[in-house]
Amino acid sequence: MFTGIIEAIGEVIALQPKSGDVRLRIKTNNLDLSDVRLGDSIATNGVCLTVVDLPGDGFWADVSRETLDNTSLPDWKIGQRVNLEKALTPQTRLGGHIVSGHVDGVGEVVSRHPDARSERFRIRAPTSLAKYIAHKGSITVDGTSLTVNKVDGAEFELNIVPHTLQMTIMGSYKAGSRINLEVDVLARYLERLMLGEKAAEPEGQSITLEFLAKNGFM
Repeated sequence: MFTGIIEAIGEVIALQPKSGDVRLRIKTNNLDLSDVRLGDSIATNGVCLTVVDLPGDGFWADVSRETLDNTSLPDWKIGQRVNLEKALTPQTRLGGHIVSGHVDGVGEVVSRHPDARSERFRIRAPTSLAKYIAHKGSITVDGTSLTVNKVDGAEFELNIVPHTLQMTIMGSYKAGSRINLEVDVLARYLERLMLGEKAAEPEGQSITLEFLAKNGFM
């Protein structure tokens, strides 16, 4: 688990195809690795990666087909900067929100423009994730815990302060940038709970307006 508070900006320095998937090497720069062991998790642009080797200046991780299919990782190139966060501990301050490091989908930056000293970003999420994104709710963008300022269908806006722009890779975003999105895990659990006994039925069942009205939610 993670908090969505970025600890350092790393760099992709190797991408090795391995029998259909990828082995990845990240240079961690000023991220303290003294307490990291093989098998530990490090969120990299919001993707929970397992450390398989520690060469001294960073870490190696294996990336599965599942991860390649559901994140922006296939777009990554040598030299690309990435947000880094080590897994939280019982002593960690939960400054952001509860983040699993399991990316729900890939979004796209629609636009950005100055808003006083901040930057206003408009993001388009996959249609399937729109129902989980709420005004003033939490969302994780490339591993960064952020507050949603406005929702318009499958698009939402973020107001990013100068500190966040400096301490994450968001300063490099431009229209067309593809980004990893993780919705608030509480929204997913709430959806599941609302199904009640229907949760035990085969996949394909979903919450509809008719279902909500029948069960007193409308």
